Amino acid sequence: MAKTKTAYVCNECGADFVRWQGQCTECGAWNTISEVRMTAPAKGSRGSAGGYAGATVAKVIRLDQVDLQEVPRFSSGFAEFDRVLGGGIVPGSAILIGGHPGAGKSTLLLQIMCYLASTGPALYVTGEESLQQVAMRANRLGLPTNQLKMLAETQVETICELALQEKPRIIVIDSIQVMQMADIQSAPGSVSQVRESAAYLTRFAKQHQIAVIMVGHVTKDGSLAGPKVLEHCIDCSVMFDGDSDSRYRTLRGNKNRFGAVNELGVFAMTGQGMKEVKNPSAIFLSRGKEEAPGSLVMVLWEGTRPLLVEIQGLVDYSPLNNPRRVAVGMEQNRLSMLLAVMHRHAGIQMADQDVFVNVVGGVRVGETGADLATLLALVSSFRNKPLPMDLVVFGEVGLSGEIRPVPSGQERLREAAKHGFRRAIVPHSNVPKEPLEGMQVIGVNKLSDALEAL
Repeated sequence: MAKTKTAYVCNECGADFVRWQGQCTECGAWNTISEVRMTAPAKGSRGSAGGYAGATVAKVIRLDQVDLQEVPRFSSGFAEFDRVLGGGIVPGSAILIGGHPGAGKSTLLLQIMCYLASTGPALYVTGEESLQQVAMRANRLGLPTNQLKMLAETQVETICELALQEKPRIIVIDSIQVMQMADIQSAPGSVSQVRESAAYLTRFAKQHQIAVIMVGHVTKDGSLAGPKVLEHCIDCSVMFDGDSDSRYRTLRGNKNRFGAVNELGVFAMTGQGMKEVKNPSAIFLSRGKEEAPGSLVMVLWEGTRPLLVEIQGLVDYSPLNNPRRVAVGMEQNRLSMLLAVMHRHAGIQMADQDVFVNVVGGVRVGETGADLATLLALVSSFRNKPLPMDLVVFGEVGLSGEIRPVPSGQERLREAAKHGFRRAIVPHSNVPKEPLEGMQVIGVNKLSDALEAL
């Protein structure tokens, strides 16, 4: 009989320990160490020989002998999905897509697979739902079902063997948390099962040039469940986000070996499934007809395109000893830093005020180009004076009160002018050399200059 070995692995960083302990000494996380039982594979087993039947033998070659011909990508049928992946699906890539339950991961992947099945062989593996449930969803969405091949299986070795017979160009695994391997003596969803199953599927994808898309669950804080090493072995990691009360969903890349990681795709949940949004700025700019204090439009740069988003600020007197600082859609620590800069260099104190900031549409701001717009929106609410509806603002605010330039300034201004904005307050270095037709661009060097420009 094979010997069983017990190890303790941290779910956050993947560090191994000989015994259980409350805190991981490598990453400092608490209560993240779980027990893993590992069994050495018996001689002659499929896992001991390096994998499934038909696995190729690795060869050693020189670096100058590597074929530099670019691998052609193929489209998923959704331009927004292709944008996040870097231009399409790369054959032999391993993609991990995560999201909250009900976000629409399975719906989007079913639409993609039905489209790809009409142009080539595709295999959809379901481990959580039955084949009848998937077929009912496809019929409800009106998708073509006569080409897509389905498989209800959770054994990874069996899936790979059947895939060698069917020879699909893409496989969807829904989901990786229910997959298991025969050589691992632990329950499905455990650290060892998820890690080994993902590594097994990734090796299979690389050796046979078959794209594999794995669906992953998320934890309460919105991160991917399972060990962190799961994100290291795959090529692309994308998150499908969206509030339960909103019909719009955003797809953002967290890791991408074949493209940029800051791309953003926007989808709309409809009765016919997911529909891609060609012009996301028009959605996030659904403002009221009347001017309201604390409302301002800023221009973000998401990957390779500008995005116009409305930011709202609310400043109100606080009866508490410690006024609240609430930021939805941006980092709260950065909000506290910006308030300190405004007090020090603009003379506006909000120490006895509750401050609330909200980025409309569920967009999460990850760049510093929203600093100036955030401060001007808060000043507008604090003074109870509305800002012009045709004003757009972007720029980074430094600790000394200076307004720093942001990349792709001219592209941001062109996008704002295309949506009807006629005035802009931007860093002085981002002012275009040639004036834009129909737009007044005001360049500022300090925070005090921006307040005077209002």
